[in-house]
Amino acid sequence: MINFLINQFEKRKRKSSDIRTAFGVFAGVIGLLSNLLLFVGKLLIGLLSGSVSIMAEAMNNLSDTVSSVLTLVGFYISGKPADKEHPYGHERFEYISGMLVSLMITFVGFQFLMTSIERIREPQTIKVTPVVLIVLLLSVLIKIWQGFFYQRVAKKINSNTLFAASKDSLIDVYTTITVLISSAIEGFTGVQIDGFVGLLMAGYIIFSGLQLIRGFVDELMGLRPDQNEIDKMKAYLSAFPEIVGYHDLLIHQYGPNKTFASVHIEIDDRWDLNRAHEMIDQIEKKFKEQLSVELVCHIDPVNLHDQLQQFVHLELKKIIKSIDADLKAHDIRLVEHEKHSRILFDLVVPNSFKGTDQELNFRIQEQVYRKIGDYPIEVTFDHTYLLS
Repeated sequence: MINFLINQFEKRKRKSSDIRTAFGVFAGVIGLLSNLLLFVGKLLIGLLSGSVSIMAEAMNNLSDTVSSVLTLVGFYISGKPADKEHPYGHERFEYISGMLVSLMITFVGFQFLMTSIERIREPQTIKVTPVVLIVLLLSVLIKIWQGFFYQRVAKKINSNTLFAASKDSLIDVYTTITVLISSAIEGFTGVQIDGFVGLLMAGYIIFSGLQLIRGFVDELMGLRPDQNEIDKMKAYLSAFPEIVGYHDLLIHQYGPNKTFASVHIEIDDRWDLNRAHEMIDQIEKKFKEQLSVELVCHIDPVNLHDQLQQFVHLELKKIIKSIDADLKAHDIRLVEHEKHSRILFDLVVPNSFKGTDQELNFRIQEQVYRKIGDYPIEVTFDHTYLLS
């Protein structure tokens, strides 16, 4: 059923200019209709039976309904093209709509926390009927279907918002089963556990809301890219044997499918500008076509023919490796002057390194004097780059 629904929709929207937005809106509509159906059914059953846990479930479905509306709005706005005020597009609005959903879920959780505490203080008998059990069982089946539907669409369009919705739907299955069991126990044994079940559900809703908030805050602040993405970029850069090396990769994401990056490309300093320009054009084009990444390359000329420069380069690499194998140096150059010759380089320091930049500078300088010569060093310490 899910595959049929997705395939039919894809056939109808195949010529759409933004299939991702179309799928996101489609998922939002399906979620809106199914959650609205669940909310109305559970609310009626909750009012008839007097069960606070069933009404809590109904309110949870109401929050899911509002979430679906926010998902619709989020995908509509995030699908808008770049403009003068937003030159990088609007895709990050998907994270904002997800944040609003998370805040709403957390608020609902706190509301039912108070309601459940009140029910524990003043317990009331639940009126369990076969209709109650049937409605809850049907809600479990609908939520299972909804969760897998969200999951399939999320994978298709790479949407963290829909992945979160899928997870929320499937976890709702477990909470509904808990309510079903507690209602049955109270109906057949008379043990009043409704308030306690509502309390557990409220705790779960609050926890889920806070976890979602944290995730979307991380997205808005900027997360480290997935290691697989970094490895793909390294593989593409390594596929160009003409370049000497690369370093200082920076990646910026302005939404799930809007990625910009910059990298320093090391080339032989004997190349002319036209040859260097042609090479970086090829690299940037390959990133755009095969990785959907807008790459900007910075050229770093490297002296490969001067024996003294090569000696300094190799010896400095050995010195740095002897201090810590994870330290990476680049842009190494000997600037010669009659009175003020010096060695300049950038040093990438991993988080695992114990010690300050000043201590590291002193240790390197000490060995340079002993192994290379009377050259002062000038080091630029890098702590934020993804690649050395």
